[in-house]
Amino acid sequence: MKPRWPVSLGPEFNRFWIGQSVSTVGDRITIFVVPTLMIFVLDASAFQVGIVAMAQYLGIPLLGPLAGVLVDRWDNRRTLLACDLARLAAVAVIPVAYWQDWLSTPLLFACVAVISGATIFFTVGYLVAVPAVVPKNHLVRAYSRLEGTRSVSEVSGPSLAAGLYGALGVAALLVDAASYLVSALCIRSMRPWGERTVAEGSVWERLTAGFRLNWSDPVLRRVVVAAVTLNCGGPVFVTVLPILAYQGLGVSVGVFGAAMSVAAVGALAGAAVAPKLGERLGTGRMLAWALLLHCLVGLGVLAAPALPAGAVIAVTMGCYGFFMSCINVSSAPIRQSRMTATHQGVMHAAFRTATWGVIPLAALAGGAAVSLLTGPLGVLDAARVTMAGGTLLAACSFLPALRVQPLLDAAERQKATEAQQADGGGAEPALAEGAS
Repeated sequence: MKPRWPVSLGPEFNRFWIGQSVSTVGDRITIFVVPTLMIFVLDASAFQVGIVAMAQYLGIPLLGPLAGVLVDRWDNRRTLLACDLARLAAVAVIPVAYWQDWLSTPLLFACVAVISGATIFFTVGYLVAVPAVVPKNHLVRAYSRLEGTRSVSEVSGPSLAAGLYGALGVAALLVDAASYLVSALCIRSMRPWGERTVAEGSVWERLTAGFRLNWSDPVLRRVVVAAVTLNCGGPVFVTVLPILAYQGLGVSVGVFGAAMSVAAVGALAGAAVAPKLGERLGTGRMLAWALLLHCLVGLGVLAAPALPAGAVIAVTMGCYGFFMSCINVSSAPIRQSRMTATHQGVMHAAFRTATWGVIPLAALAGGAAVSLLTGPLGVLDAARVTMAGGTLLAACSFLPALRVQPLLDAAERQKATEAQQADGGGAEPALAEGAS
């Protein structure tokens, strides 16, 4: 009989979870408001929007591997606190610059790049931190909750951001800055933890170890390839969506925000249903099908303007969010189960670097494609063609993920066989001794 998961994973995890829930929703405010400012305040081109979107992920290929090594060597708790404070400062600079009338695309690029770099260190740190506050047999549930919260924030955050932007304007970004303060206070209130997990080995050895660990494991290798493929096309869709909505379909900030509010229901449903689907289908099988369906439902945006744009975006993103929750809830436990605690930092950092490192180029490619195609096609059709191409490319992530579940099943059968042989090996001497 499988053990029943507790409703609570303990006060330490709950404080951590609350802080992360608040800050991840805050993240979405900045991600929503920055392109909105660029389009409506700075009158930026699609290419400029793509450049700043690239900055959001620029820290991944530049700092990702190093983050895994350093997080292993630094005090984890202090690292997370420093990252929260750095992000708070970078976000707060944007509204101040607007009020002082020196807001510009280069400044936005710099602020977003700083946020990206701090987020890389924070993400690696929190993936390492969870085992310090949660018992080993409850890690899957803990990561499922964290990933589920992140998935919900990716869809519900923009709806909150639209409402805040409508009410507060650029000052809405101060809410995101405050969310980092909440996260820092939650981490500060936890009992001392975060000792160095790895002291031996050179920086280069630890840098390369993460990539070797991800590639040598057959399950992790397929998850990496699937994630890289997804992130070659998915960011194109996400980068071009506000361009399609605002410039192609003429959707207002309020309507776009309302559509994203409806979309939040899909992410909430996905976060609630995904653990049960994973138990029934297997986490590997759920990952594969969620990757395919997450991408294909994105083609729903092509129904606009034949159908009302707000409704099309809401329904499309609702389904999009549902399957993204399934992806996140299944991917993290699969990766977690394949690696010992000693190598968690470098494994997660290498995974993020390899799989998210392509996102800056994909985001830039999305903005550039719309700019190039707008001349012959117009902004609406240019955005539609670009989003459809990115979505179909991302759908190919389904193929490498198909083999994940059979490999997981084979590993479970091998464990069962080894346990059975160990039990049998221990029983035979006793029987022989009794017979004599």
